[in-house]
Amino acid sequence: MAQPKIAVIFYSTYGTNHQVALTASEAAKEAGADVRLLRVPETAPEAVVNGQDAWKEQAEKMADIPVVTPDDMVWADGYFFSAPTRYGQSASQLRAFIDTLGGVWSEGKLAGKTITATTSAQNPHGGQEATTLGLYTTAMHWGAIIVPPGYTSDVIYASGGNPYGYSAQAGQFDDAGKASVAHQAKRLVEVTLKLIG
Repeated sequence: MAQPKIAVIFYSTYGTNHQVALTASEAAKEAGADVRLLRVPETAPEAVVNGQDAWKEQAEKMADIPVVTPDDMVWADGYFFSAPTRYGQSASQLRAFIDTLGGVWSEGKLAGKTITATTSAQNPHGGQEATTLGLYTTAMHWGAIIVPPGYTSDVIYASGGNPYGYSAQAGQFDDAGKASVAHQAKRLVEVTLKLIG
């Protein structure tokens, strides 16, 4: 049986999306995938990052995680994205990485891949759904195949009921959230396997 290759790609300022990505990686591995955990490069000036203790500490926690490249996007059969919401859109760091993908996109190397996405925001209604849908709009341009969690498990309801992709209030990634993320990651692996099978 084929082994799906899943890239778990995240950006995290204070740690919520880092925790989501770790949970997704473990769940995807348990589901039989070959997983690469990858972080989006920081674009904020070093002085700004170092000027906030919590931001600096989080950057140090993630320093050993490889930075995602366009080659990782080509390698993967499916993508699990996690990034915070900024004004109803993905954090600019993630958008900056996406803007580097023109070369592989133009060669059709992102088409036919699966994608699912999660996010967080400071407030419960801080634009999470808009952020996830925005990432899916990008995926449509690639020709990728969107794999939302939908209402395919009771864990979706227990974690807030977002059918587009798990969303957290920043700093509040609890057991219900972990179960929802794990389900979403395993569903991504299952659908990807059907496509590459």
